[in-house]
Amino acid sequence: MSFGPGDPLYATPPRQPSGSARSTRNRAVAIGLSAAVVAGLAVFGTYMVLKTSGAGENRSSGSAGQDDKPSGGGNGDTGGTIAGVKSWDAAELGRAHSAGDVDYPMTPPVGGDHNPSWLNCDGDVYEKAVPNVNAVHSLEHGAVWVTYSTRAADGDVAKLAEQVRSTPFTFMSPYADQEGAIVLSAWGKQVTVDSAGDRRVDQFLARYVQGPQTPEPGAPCTGGLKTVPR
Repeated sequence: MSFGPGDPLYATPPRQPSGSARSTRNRAVAIGLSAAVVAGLAVFGTYMVLKTSGAGENRSSGSAGQDDKPSGGGNGDTGGTIAGVKSWDAAELGRAHSAGDVDYPMTPPVGGDHNPSWLNCDGDVYEKAVPNVNAVHSLEHGAVWVTYSTRAADGDVAKLAEQVRSTPFTFMSPYADQEGAIVLSAWGKQVTVDSAGDRRVDQFLARYVQGPQTPEPGAPCTGGLKTVPR
């Protein structure tokens, strides 16, 4: 039996790649694998950075009060943290009713055990110092307490009083023992400013008047003490 060029068994066997061709192909495969590994490491690294950053932002403040980190924001912007705001862990602030005095760890107090009667806080401006134990009860209802020392300018006091009178769930009083000229306090939150024109006044009121920190949302700011007890 003879085979001719047209017979399938007579077909020329496929050519094998030369050594240089195999080397080029292997090098291309190696480069592709390396690029994939580098890309994977970059994605993983980005994920870990974002995860760590998120965990830091969600960490709660301690009971001693810590400065919140500012994150930008313009006038009246409530989307970020407010520069200089101190926070206390709400879970560590007592909320029991007490008929006597309470020793608060911060001045003015931002929470804790308090008197069963709250101060009226529907835009009320008190010309004399108010009892801490009644003021703290008002904070529990979602009010913001504006206090000022003798270092506050008369014009700033007048401007703040006008703003408080037009803002429900706020109240104002002098506070001789505080360190700063003007202090704004809410339940577990506090900021100190030097003047009524500081933009953080508006930011704090916008954020914390009946804000998410309120332990008793919906509780009234009227029907409490109308005058400061002697």
